[in-house]
Amino acid sequence: MRDYGRRERDYERRARAGRGPGIGSRVLGFLLLAWLAIGLLAAGQRHYFDSGPPLNCAGWGTIGLTALAGPLNYVGVDPKVGDCELPQPSR
Repeated sequence: MRDYGRRERDYERRARAGRGPGIGSRVLGFLLLAWLAIGLLAAGQRHYFDSGPPLNCAGWGTIGLTALAGPLNYVGVDPKVGDCELPQPSR
């Protein structure tokens, strides 16, 4: 006696596993990219990129925080990183 129902269930499970990300993952990924793009647009409007790449960690930190703040930049959030020092590697 063979169990054809079990074989069919195994086939369906393998077929579902190979479909890739669902619609929720795609929407979440799109929203994340849009959020970061809006944040980088705000950093550009604040002229953080005009003089080339930042020369210190405070400049990079300010750009990073502005990008992470995303659309919140347009409702009054203005993240800035003060003076920061990176630890020196040991010799």
